[in-house]
Amino acid sequence: MLSFSTCWNSGRHTRGEDMLAEIVDLGFRNVELGHGIRISLLDGIQRVRERGNVNFTSLHNFCPLPVEVMAASPNCYEFTSHRPGDRKRAVKLTLQTIDWAHRLGAPLVILHLGRIPGRAYTAELIRLTAEGEGFSRRYVRKKLAAVRQRESRSSPAMARIRECLLPVIEHAAANNIHLGIEGRESYEEIPSERELPPLLDELASPYVGYWHDIGHIQIKANLGLVDHAEWLGRIRSRTFGCHLHDVTWPAQDHRAPFTGSIDYDKLVPLLPDNCLFVWEMGPRRTREEITTARAQWIQRFGE
Repeated sequence: MLSFSTCWNSGRHTRGEDMLAEIVDLGFRNVELGHGIRISLLDGIQRVRERGNVNFTSLHNFCPLPVEVMAASPNCYEFTSHRPGDRKRAVKLTLQTIDWAHRLGAPLVILHLGRIPGRAYTAELIRLTAEGEGFSRRYVRKKLAAVRQRESRSSPAMARIRECLLPVIEHAAANNIHLGIEGRESYEEIPSERELPPLLDELASPYVGYWHDIGHIQIKANLGLVDHAEWLGRIRSRTFGCHLHDVTWPAQDHRAPFTGSIDYDKLVPLLPDNCLFVWEMGPRRTREEITTARAQWIQRFGE
């Protein structure tokens, strides 16, 4: 199934009806409400829902945007924060997102879980890769430093995640909402591909699974941090869906499919047969880019 994220156009609309009409005009009837949905857009969104003009497939936490946050910011509050107040706020906002998903008939909420504290190495790895130093000694030193930092600091962050997720999972299950833990592009974000399967095993809930972001994981692959195809082979059975966008080497993402470096013919068959594909386009992508890519996608993979 194909769906389309409002991250493409929520920032330029003041009426929910107009935002959704623009997406329908692209040829999409299934919509994901992104993390940039302001409270002022919700009345119009509910009216469209009542008319049955669109189907909401998913909501991206936090949705709606917290009133104290001025722009789309899915990491404004993190389950891994060392501040108890921030963790409490993250949980409260996530419960609110689940409530909105239930109200709008969307069966899925997509989560970012947080990051480990410390130096952010990913931007440095991207810069070195872009400069052609991806196999240099300098790059290897940075990469090893990132790995050492993560291994020494991940345990407390994972403990905070488990604590925060317990009430979230309970509320999601009570409302028949599934939770997709998104794969992220930054090495500092958590959980990593190594940490996620054990976390899912420990949580042991049919309501919690993996959400693949094909662009973000491709960035990690470009940096030599993961084998994209191998990872999909391991996590396929626990995957709920996929954010779809392309990447210009090495890390310019949220491009229209088939305009970057991702090998869709290789990777798409590795995803579940019933995979939900949510097009997550950057705000600068044009209507022409999107409709052209959509036609190509349908020709290759169907709707």
